Amino acid sequence: MPFVLSVACTHMKMSPAEAIVAATYNGACALRLQGTKGSLEPGKDADIAIFEATDYRELAYWFAVNRCHETLLKGVRYSAHLAAG
Repeated sequence: MPFVLSVACTHMKMSPAEAIVAATYNGACALRLQGTKGSLEPGKDADIAIFEATDYRELAYWFAVNRCHETLLKGVRYSAHLAAG
């Protein structure tokens, strides 16, 4: 997914914010899941990816590296990044 964000920014002239919305909320809309997925709002599932980044714009920059540190599915910790070595 970071590669897709990078391509959206570099080739489609989208801002990082636009690319992230397209990948999250608009993706949920395409699947008709916008009532429960795609954004962080009261009443929606807390499906969250936490990235090792100081700024959201880095998500499109580090496209060849998995920067996802932790994920939550419906608010429950699902996985954590295991550091190599």
